Amino acid sequence: MQILITGSANAFPSFLPKEIEKVKDPAARKLATRIERLPVQLSFSDAPIMSSCVKPLKQRKTTPVVLLHGFDSSCLEWRYTYPLLEQAGLETWAVDILGWGFSDLEKLPPCDVATKREHMYQLWKSYIKRPMILVGPSLGAAFAIDFAVNHSYAVDKLVLIDASVYAEGTGELKNLPKSLAYAGVSLLKSIPLRLYANYLAFNSISFLTSLDWTNVGRLHCLLPWWEDATVNFMLSGGYNVTSQIEQVKQKALIIWGEDDQIISNMLGVRLHCELPNAIIRQIPDCGHLPHVERPINVSKLIVEFVEDSCTYFASDLEKGLVPIR
Repeated sequence: MQILITGSANAFPSFLPKEIEKVKDPAARKLATRIERLPVQLSFSDAPIMSSCVKPLKQRKTTPVVLLHGFDSSCLEWRYTYPLLEQAGLETWAVDILGWGFSDLEKLPPCDVATKREHMYQLWKSYIKRPMILVGPSLGAAFAIDFAVNHSYAVDKLVLIDASVYAEGTGELKNLPKSLAYAGVSLLKSIPLRLYANYLAFNSISFLTSLDWTNVGRLHCLLPWWEDATVNFMLSGGYNVTSQIEQVKQKALIIWGEDDQIISNMLGVRLHCELPNAIIRQIPDCGHLPHVERPINVSKLIVEFVEDSCTYFASDLEKGLVPIR
């Protein structure tokens, strides 16, 4: 029985949409070749879910760093920062949250908060097996907080990047008739909407770069089960973790793009005040996704946090490091 599906060093995995060939970004193309599917057994299912992630080339003695992604995204968000963390000697995983990314959801499981949490726990229990540093950008921060509160022994520290943690779930969208929910979700993968999202998310990128990043960002939307999984999540109510923030026991690093147009950095200050044990760092000249726009800054912050010292790179942040393009 084959339990692991991988792409070779020079080819894309067969389960990726064929549109990956149109992506020009060398970093995205390279990371895409490393995406694998691992079997993850959930309590309600007879067969495991073949779950997509990027595994470390080798496991190390250091605390593993597990990278999540934001709403309706994939592990390819980490195409610039992942190699830097790996080069720094960290055991680094990039995991697709259940319902997004490139997992095989042909037999569609529930994609609500509880099932997303169980899926991550079973993946951690089966493969990572040690307390981890869990890194959550945007809505991934809500996932990380929910997971850390419910499985505190599995999480050593948290890194929360431009965290979307104060929304009241999916709000009124959960009450939509299914037909309207599907109509709304279908817009999420449209190129014009994705281009506009890039305009809001990043400080200043060229149109051609934005178009290519749009192709990267919507790649998972081309899988046949994506609409069903996203509607399932929307109608389930989504993440509402405001009441859990003060229950977080782990030390946390909050990273915020100074020019975030999607989530105000004042909410980063609020989060810093409400988390029991947190430090906060802002990255200048940076929007909502610092790990895409300023990967050198973000990788330095994470590496120093892993080493439990966040003072070394203050001067680097003041200078503003040049991003990888």
